[in-house]
Amino acid sequence: MTTVRLNSADPGSLDTDALVVGFRSGQDGPSPATGAESLDAAFGGKLAASLAAVAFTGKAGELAKLPTFGAIAAPLLVAVGLGDSCDAEGLRRAAGAAVRSLAGTARAALALPAGSPEEAEAVALGGLLGAYAFSRYRTNGEQKPPVAELTVISGQPEAVAARAGVLAESVALVRDLVNMPPSDLWPARFAEIAEQEGGKVGLSVQVLDDRQLKDGGYGGLVGVGQGSANPPRLVRLSYTHPEAGKTLAFVGKGITFDSGGLSLKPSASMDWMKSDMGGAGAVLGALIGIARLGLPVNAVGYLCLAENLPSGTAQRPSDIIHSYSGKTVEVLDTDAEGRLVLMDGIARAAEDGPDVIVDVATLTGAQIVALGWRTAGVMANDDAVRELVVEAAGAAGEGAWGMPLPEELRKGLDSPIADIANLQPERWGSMLAAGIFLKEFVPDGVRWAHIDMAGPAFNKGEPYGYTPKGGTGAITRTLIGLAERHASI
Repeated sequence: MTTVRLNSADPGSLDTDALVVGFRSGQDGPSPATGAESLDAAFGGKLAASLAAVAFTGKAGELAKLPTFGAIAAPLLVAVGLGDSCDAEGLRRAAGAAVRSLAGTARAALALPAGSPEEAEAVALGGLLGAYAFSRYRTNGEQKPPVAELTVISGQPEAVAARAGVLAESVALVRDLVNMPPSDLWPARFAEIAEQEGGKVGLSVQVLDDRQLKDGGYGGLVGVGQGSANPPRLVRLSYTHPEAGKTLAFVGKGITFDSGGLSLKPSASMDWMKSDMGGAGAVLGALIGIARLGLPVNAVGYLCLAENLPSGTAQRPSDIIHSYSGKTVEVLDTDAEGRLVLMDGIARAAEDGPDVIVDVATLTGAQIVALGWRTAGVMANDDAVRELVVEAAGAAGEGAWGMPLPEELRKGLDSPIADIANLQPERWGSMLAAGIFLKEFVPDGVRWAHIDMAGPAFNKGEPYGYTPKGGTGAITRTLIGLAERHASI
């Protein structure tokens, strides 16, 4: 795991293998940002001109590497573009892109704007997230290892780096889980990992197996998982603090592999369905982060774990499910399974008397159609809660957009033989209809929000900023941020 520390030394004198500096773009070419000004003198006042000569403009995310020929202690200078302005997320992305480009380098220092605690943490966190690599299944040794030691040039207290480390390790755990093949991460194994990792930080962990789920009336989890040789699990994680005045409940969709069940997906839509447990991963990562930070808030997390496979025992379209809440559900499509496990988790979470329930799920392809691969959709039964989630996501640098729950879409979920159907017949507004379905299982008076992150949970394209290819760990930092906000209320 990459380590990070803060150091207020002159960047030009720092003993490191590579020095990262920031440059802003402008009409007159790139100009050094805060943290890089003193270096220009070491290069005879020609650093910006040298960068411009290799077509570096300073636009956001742009990179250029120059040998220093002894002008400074570090043998390699990495210039990263910050654009014409740069907020905390811009710093995170710049640091992440630079550190990712230095794979194979042992030590790197980041001389980016870090004059405030927020800036210093952003640089440290971006660098740590950019250093992530998933290599446990590689045997050829060709992949370069990530940077082992990071130094952020800043006079801020070391606690800033410590918090960044906690956040980065929580996200890395989620990324690892999402990247694991389903042959190594089935529901019972996921539950074991949750017990192990949760136990390390003092979380109370309870696991219900398939027999207990059946006896307890968790019809959604049982129904979705009954087609697999790997039976479902429900994991309850609990963190309490003696000074807490608020309680948060997080519910995560944990489909360890989603074939669609008997409503089988096409093969092109199935190859990345190991990521369908990203919501449960985010809840686990968030609870661990909350515990490590010692936040004065109570938090409970539910991991709704199942594997959705077709077999002779699989649930069928037209089956009726008896949910944990007591409501009956007609299954029209077995590939609309995420909402079936979440409905049980939400109803159970409500029994903990939380101030708010937030469920997190890679729920619908319609989220990607509506908002793209990087922006989650947020729905809620309370406008203030929806806006709070969106604000927390924005502060964390995780894209999210508030969406409505139109009342007229509820009719599309009517069933002639059950209380509700799990799918509306028309595809239009299906992300919203899924949210409306989940809302039916939230008891009156309980504030609730739903985050659909089908796209953001898994990056099928090339790496960018601090985001790698594959599992992203999306929404983990948002949930931690929500806990911090409630801790301060």
